[in-house]
Amino acid sequence: MTRILIVDDEEKIRNMIRKYAEYEGFQTDEAKDGLEAVQKCEKNNYDLCVMDIMMPNLDGFSAVKEIKKTHPRMPFIMLSALGEEYDKIHGFDIGVDDYVVKPFSSKELMMRIHAILKRVSPATEAGEVLRSGGLEINFSARTVTIDGKRVQLSPKEYELLAYLAHNAGIALTREQLLQNVWGYDFFGDDRTLDTHIKLLRKNLGEYARDIVTLRGVGYRFEKES
Repeated sequence: MTRILIVDDEEKIRNMIRKYAEYEGFQTDEAKDGLEAVQKCEKNNYDLCVMDIMMPNLDGFSAVKEIKKTHPRMPFIMLSALGEEYDKIHGFDIGVDDYVVKPFSSKELMMRIHAILKRVSPATEAGEVLRSGGLEINFSARTVTIDGKRVQLSPKEYELLAYLAHNAGIALTREQLLQNVWGYDFFGDDRTLDTHIKLLRKNLGEYARDIVTLRGVGYRFEKES
């Protein structure tokens, strides 16, 4: 059974998420702050964590960084009352998968949880590798290397790159990318896509050129020989 950790200093929010998550068939556990979340992750394994940002003792971002040290592939959805772009960029940079801004719809949160769990499930394309010059994407292992050196990408950055690469040479609209990479009908600001493209290009270094901006349309991955 899929196990989810719910972290928020407000009991009513934890209870609401737990109620809907258990209705969806998930097993749940709770923590009232980031410190308790870190302690629980030291003793247990979770398939996903829903984490508030502003909490006493240890904030959500700090908790994510600590948990990622021992559970690097664990996906996170952050609950934010801020909605500031800086906070989102910082979160994506440390490996956060998605954001939900308070107040939020429980149905939307469950859709996002299902979408992330579907994306991080084991790949079915065993052994499939794409090479573009010195850039190599191993879809089964979910790894990216440049000239043999491993590139550290957040889960969302990898999923965006993988989708672009799978559709190499095809012009992809912003709507297509948001729908297929985020896995639901996107409700938020589409600057989220631009933020991820910016971070992805930064991590790809010289191979940022493989991701071409199509002004007024979206993006295209151009595979090198």
